[in-house]
This record gives sequence, structure tokens and C-alpha cells, in this order.
Amino acid sequence: MSDERSAPRTSSGPRKKRTFQRRKVCRFCADKAVTIDYKDPRTLRYFVSERGKIIPRRISGNCSAHQRQITEAIKRARNLALLPIASPHVMS
Repeated sequence: MSDERSAPRTSSGPRKKRTFQRRKVCRFCADKAVTIDYKDPRTLRYFVSERGKIIPRRISGNCSAHQRQITEAIKRARNLALLPIASPHVMS
């Protein structure tokens, strides 16, 4: 029994090759002309999912400062009904 535990393990197949993923760059840091404004729902829609959730910065690629500004702008736009709070309910 002790021989089974001390036996070296062998891999059953080839290792998975890691693919290189490019680091996402904050769109607002890269282009200073683009501004975050709660009155511009077209820009804010990019950062809201189909279900109405705010997309996290690890997925959108924003820096933390701009992600906070986007979150605040989305909440203000929702409050003024420029953006929907949730997706429309569809009966099938």
C-alpha cells in the first residue's frame, strides 16, 4: 500500500498551451477626447449588459478611476430614465 502512494505520477496527456491574451487598455485613458457623461446613453450602453447589469472593469478593461465614473454616470442616467434599469420583460 505504501508503494502506491509514493509512486511518481505521470501525466495522462499533453499540457494545455496557454494562449496569450492582450491586456485591455482603458478607452478613456487612451483617448482623452472621449468623456464620461450621464447625458450620453450611447456611450454608457457599451458598459451595460443585455440584462441591465454594469459590466465589471476586468471585462471592460477600464481603469479603476474611470470605472467609478462610469458607474456613477450609469446610475444617474438610470435615475433620469435615460437608461433602462433592467431589460424589458418579454412574454413568450
